[in-house]
Amino acid sequence: MAALTLGSGARRFVRNFNWPLAIAAVAATAIGIVCIESAGLHNAQLAGEARRQLTYVCLGVVVMIGVSLVDYRNWQRWAPGLYVVNLLLLLFILRGGHSALGAQRWISLGPLGTFQPSEPAKLILAISLAAVMCRGSYDRLQDLWKPLLTVGIPALLILKQPDLGTALVLLAILTIQLFLGLPKLGDFAIYALGVLLVAAVAIGTKAVLKPFQKARLFVFLNPKLDPLGAGYSLNQSKIAVGSGEWLGRGLHHGTQTQLNFVPENSTDFIFTVLAEEWGFAGAMVLLVLYVTLLYGGIRSMLAARDRFGFLLAAGLVGMFFFHILVNVGMTIGIMPITGIPLPFVSFGGSAVLTGFAAVGILLNIHSQRDRDVLGNA
Repeated sequence: MAALTLGSGARRFVRNFNWPLAIAAVAATAIGIVCIESAGLHNAQLAGEARRQLTYVCLGVVVMIGVSLVDYRNWQRWAPGLYVVNLLLLLFILRGGHSALGAQRWISLGPLGTFQPSEPAKLILAISLAAVMCRGSYDRLQDLWKPLLTVGIPALLILKQPDLGTALVLLAILTIQLFLGLPKLGDFAIYALGVLLVAAVAIGTKAVLKPFQKARLFVFLNPKLDPLGAGYSLNQSKIAVGSGEWLGRGLHHGTQTQLNFVPENSTDFIFTVLAEEWGFAGAMVLLVLYVTLLYGGIRSMLAARDRFGFLLAAGLVGMFFFHILVNVGMTIGIMPITGIPLPFVSFGGSAVLTGFAAVGILLNIHSQRDRDVLGNA
């Protein structure tokens, strides 16, 4: 009888499994590995990245499956501990972190590479914010200090690294969860106005943004301002994307890619490799996978049986959407350049593992539209 019940539960779990979401994530990583291999073909500094990325992906799939079996409601109980651990890691970065490219964002793991705490910080913040938003009705404007403080502390620590891109991702997660979680639209409008005022102060003073960050913003507004300096990456990226035309130049035949004209083309600018060598058709394949992933995430959000699951899923969907919008947008010149990786495609173990863990949580939320799937009441 027990075996029969277990078999029935397993069948229900498979039936309720959000297959489009999981398949889209894994398929995107396959495209990413091919692009990373091509980006490092004639660049000694990138040699071996494709092989390491394959290892990260295999581990990430295991993480995704494992997390998908964890009752998502447990994350609400674990949120305070995860939040404290995350803050300790971000504080450690400021003292003993590994520096590269003018930023101090990584913890060296010796032969295993590096770990970037700001990547899982996005996931932990989505969990923590959803937990905070479930405590109280938030029918008073003054209650906003709770989620604002929850985001503000890690955001300031991340800005100190400096890492403006990740801080903006935290802001995007906060915004979507407040929009869907606040009972009064007027309170959200006041929050949005406050964000605009803070942005104006950040741009207009020297207190928040570094000179190179301001330069990127000004180049975005006027691409001809500094074509050989702050605007170099943007110009080379647009050339690469445009030269791909409809079907691309062919794998390993993109001149901008193979001659290393585009900086960071295995990480932040990985989309240029795809667009140049696979063309518009290849880029559309990836974008369709992303639409499928976002659709799967929204299905999980709508399938949530409680407020915590709904807000957590919304935060994760918002995180993925913001990453995709900004990364693709900056390569074609419709968004300012920020150090935000392309989900499941850019090289980086921390980002890949975080992405798969987020997908695992969404898979669990979706599977629990039938509470009996994982043995819950």
